Amino acid sequence: TLYSASDSQSQSRRLGMYKKVPSVIFRTVKKRTQAGDAPTVEWSDRNSAEMFAKTRSILFSLPGAFTPICSTFQLPLFDSLYSDFNALGIDKIFCVSVNDPFVMEAWGDASNVKNVELIPDGNGEFTRKMGMLVHKDNLSFGMRSWRYAAIIDDQQIEAWFEEPGFADNSPEDPYGETAPQALLDFLRA
Repeated sequence: TLYSASDSQSQSRRLGMYKKVPSVIFRTVKKRTQAGDAPTVEWSDRNSAEMFAKTRSILFSLPGAFTPICSTFQLPLFDSLYSDFNALGIDKIFCVSVNDPFVMEAWGDASNVKNVELIPDGNGEFTRKMGMLVHKDNLSFGMRSWRYAAIIDDQQIEAWFEEPGFADNSPEDPYGETAPQALLDFLRA
């Protein structure tokens, strides 16, 4: 049975369509090299179905790398609480954002995360297929993800957490339902 932290009707409609993680290819930076004046990049393509297969994981999504709530609270707290999640049966923690691979790589380096894998959804394909892509033109962000989190067991969404007020160009950026503590409370219950 799928658990949802909220009873909103629109959220239930999205969850009804997406009980399984969609299969998309994420392009990430595998390695950078410098040969003389020409920098080169070695890419790694990762399939989301493979990433979430045969593992119990947490996926959380946020509006953008380097943004205040994401950088100050959400990412560092998920990273620092990894051992607590692991003790409750979570193998991996993934953070997805509608940012390009270079931004996500730089954010990971600047944040010094050790336990959260940062996933660039540069085109927003995964976020769109999850039903969580919103316009954030009011902030000059373009298309971004609404803040959500999920507990995923072998590609199946076991529990869903979503911030209230899902809407294009929302003046609010709520944070609480998707905080690491909310997921820990669910896992401990």
